[in-house]
Amino acid sequence: GLPGTAPASATEAVRLPGASVPRWDLRSLVLPLPPALPSGPAHWHEHFPIANGERQSPIDICSKSAKYDSSLKPLSFSYDASTARSIVNNGHSFNVEFDDSSDKSVLQGGALDGVYRLVQFHIHWGSCDGQGSEHTVDGVKYDAELHIVHWNVKYGKFAEAVKHPDGLAVVGIFMKVGNAKPEMQKVVDALSSIQTKGKQASFTNFDPTGLLPACRDYWTYPGSLTTPPLLECVTWHVLKEPITVSSEQMCKLRGLCFNAENEPVCHMVDNWRPCQPLKSREVRASFQ
Repeated sequence: GLPGTAPASATEAVRLPGASVPRWDLRSLVLPLPPALPSGPAHWHEHFPIANGERQSPIDICSKSAKYDSSLKPLSFSYDASTARSIVNNGHSFNVEFDDSSDKSVLQGGALDGVYRLVQFHIHWGSCDGQGSEHTVDGVKYDAELHIVHWNVKYGKFAEAVKHPDGLAVVGIFMKVGNAKPEMQKVVDALSSIQTKGKQASFTNFDPTGLLPACRDYWTYPGSLTTPPLLECVTWHVLKEPITVSSEQMCKLRGLCFNAENEPVCHMVDNWRPCQPLKSREVRASFQ
């Protein structure tokens, strides 16, 4: 997922001038097709050849082969609720967007050098419990996955950062259905005002630290955006401990729509990309 930073969305900002790329969406993922038939992500490589690149995301994290690295630092989240700005349905998820014009909300530590500014968070989820996460652990899928997106301040702006291998830092948090997450309620309550693609609403005074699990242990590896343009610019930190949300909260996610207001209803479900090959990469663990 990418933030829709005004005036152009980040996706457009990194497109080659004059390239005519059809608007992609994940709608084909949710049609009742037999698994052998192509669905959205299987076709992305036709327009985004990097889809078959050397450091694509998500991946299956094999807990046994992840290497403990004592040099990894704790993740340091320093967010200011006043930077929350808006919530947007972009036709493949929703983004909660933050003012990233200063260092008020930043991520440091982990596998990172330097300071990374918070720009947005979004979620990927399934049509039913048992699928929906993008990363998997030892082959096991979670019900959803929260992505908190930050960009490296040394590049000056998001659209420049995505052109560099250390441009973005994304924190991935697994979600499973269980007890409600009170801090998630403000988010799910806002979804009714952005039901369809292109809708946007004000969303202020929100600190995403409340969405994190108590334990901040993580796996880290070099990867990519999981939606086109699939750029290989992300240092991933996937937290080991999931958060729980209630089935009612999960239901509200599944009530969103891929379609715009004047189009046939197509519920926003299964907006996740399947796991990609690890290739020559190594996954490191911050814990033993």
